[in-house]
Amino acid sequence: MKTFLVCALEPSANLHLKEVLKAYKKDFGEFELHGIYDESLCKEFDLNSKPLYSSHEFSAMGFIEVLPLIFKAKKAIKELVNLTLSQTMDAVLCIDSPAFNIPFAKALKKAGSKIPRIYYILPQVWAWKKGRIPIIESHFDILASILPFDNQFFNKSTYIGHPLLDEIKEFKNQEDINHTFSKKDDEKTIAFLPGSRRSEIRRLMPIFKELSQKLKGEKILCVPSFNLEKLEVYGDISEFKIESNTPKVFKKADFAFICSGTATLEAALVGTPFVLAYKAKAIDIFIAKLFVKLKHIGLANIFCDFAGKEALNPEFLQDKVNVLNLYEAYNKYDYKAFFAKVDFLKEYLQFGSAKNLAKILNEI
Repeated sequence: MKTFLVCALEPSANLHLKEVLKAYKKDFGEFELHGIYDESLCKEFDLNSKPLYSSHEFSAMGFIEVLPLIFKAKKAIKELVNLTLSQTMDAVLCIDSPAFNIPFAKALKKAGSKIPRIYYILPQVWAWKKGRIPIIESHFDILASILPFDNQFFNKSTYIGHPLLDEIKEFKNQEDINHTFSKKDDEKTIAFLPGSRRSEIRRLMPIFKELSQKLKGEKILCVPSFNLEKLEVYGDISEFKIESNTPKVFKKADFAFICSGTATLEAALVGTPFVLAYKAKAIDIFIAKLFVKLKHIGLANIFCDFAGKEALNPEFLQDKVNVLNLYEAYNKYDYKAFFAKVDFLKEYLQFGSAKNLAKILNEI
């Protein structure tokens, strides 16, 4: 039985890790897990050990919000390195979170660890900080990419498919699309996804609530499962139906208003027309503009940019995120153009990410 040390700090990283572990268990059997991950995985896979740290302890987004976690991160890295030196491990699997995982990989190499290091979901060097490329390539043995264009930047990355295509169980078909077109406004279902972090929710939820009052039909507030016990951050949500299964929400919804993030790509792949709305601290935006040189911030639109296609969906940032703009975008939405580009995205990406990574873990 193999033993893995994993670093999955973000909620999305844990969702992807869960699929990888499912694929591994199905194809190759039992395993032991150590490191940083969501405690729910212990019960899910009947693990004997618990994480050194729960992933919830490291969730932050902005440049400023992450500062209090620096000292905890340094302490965690030291403890993780000691763990790899004191116990037999077959592989180290780092998922996303470059601010943590790159220093961790450096510390492992400096300590003389010979355990193979895998990086799954690579840093977005195509957006900013390309200088990290040689550092990443010299401190990780395998770069498992989920973006088709990563190999334009990394010399040794292997594209293994995009995890969302495996995690989404139902996609909208032509019948679903025709049904959306045939509905009256008061028959439609509209989903609102204000993000997973408190800061995102506090900035977007007041606008989403005011917007929802102008819209007819059923309104769903999609709340991540780990936030279900902390609904107070959303304020008064009595007019919304609360659900937490994002793919099912998108399958049901005729339209969605979404904070930036993986959910935008998920909506696109399922086939749910949407508008991206994102508000951040002014200082975060100022710093980001100094380094990030992209036309769009939504993943689906970024994919379209790299492929030389027009944007899939409208994006509203900062002061542009207001009820008037979002309401107008909803009323003037080009559904036909959206659905045409969705077909392209599905062809552009590939299935099998979790299964391919499980195979890599087994062969190490």
